[in-house]
Amino acid sequence: MEMENEKKYDVSTLSSLALAFVGDAVFNLFIRTMLVGSGKKVKDLHLEAVKYVRASAQAEALKKIEKYLTPEEKDVVRKARNAKVNSVPKNADIMDYHYSTGFEALLGYLYLTGRNERLNKILMASFKLVNSEQDTDRS
Repeated sequence: MEMENEKKYDVSTLSSLALAFVGDAVFNLFIRTMLVGSGKKVKDLHLEAVKYVRASAQAEALKKIEKYLTPEEKDVVRKARNAKVNSVPKNADIMDYHYSTGFEALLGYLYLTGRNERLNKILMASFKLVNSEQDTDRS
């Protein structure tokens, strides 16, 4: 599944948390689209999606792809990771939550700037990384 956005935004006017807000939606839609054809029941689809979108999975994906990011992308991630958040979900580790915020901000940044090819590459790599982690956990 490819995410497409024809519009380009001036993201310099947006906060890191606003970028993460958009990136969260982009990642959720991507994951749900990837999973929907699996033949699973909706209840099971939700449980499967949570494995991908939880803070720890996003943090792990970011850590594995970070060395491949451009300096500009690393800057987006760094700013978002350091952004002051008002609350952290009770089931999330604070460090994972900051990393997942950076990951989501990167996705939001790429989506809003119309960098669809790069966005799709990162989405697919992240999906495969989380998938391989799950396969390792099952072994």
